[in-house]
Amino acid sequence: MNQINQVFFAPELFIKNGVYDVSFYQKAFGAVELRKFLNNDGSYHVSELSIEGAVFHLHETVKSSAFEPEKHNGTTVVIGLFVPDVHAFFNKAIAAGATVVSPVQDYDYGYRQGSIKDPFGHQWQIQMKI
Repeated sequence: MNQINQVFFAPELFIKNGVYDVSFYQKAFGAVELRKFLNNDGSYHVSELSIEGAVFHLHETVKSSAFEPEKHNGTTVVIGLFVPDVHAFFNKAIAAGATVVSPVQDYDYGYRQGSIKDPFGHQWQIQMKI
């Protein structure tokens, strides 16, 4: 039996039904797809992805309680992604199809941050401690 030996978060990001391509995350963040479950038509039901060991899931909206940003005109959470080079990750995400929410800048509280919105409407804050 496989047991988890550590505690970690694995956010579940909802995407609309009928999505056939989730490669944005691979192109933007170098994510690796660990496993996937497809519907009979080949669209995604669930994709489990990892960015340098940080696991997250994409899940098609199948429950009325699920919060899909496109359907609700926004998101209730910002995914903070700590990286060694904010500018490199930020620019790669933009090149892969993300839109700028706020440009990269240094803040008085000691972080370099920039925010993007991915093609599914989820907001990511790319950041590092300076």
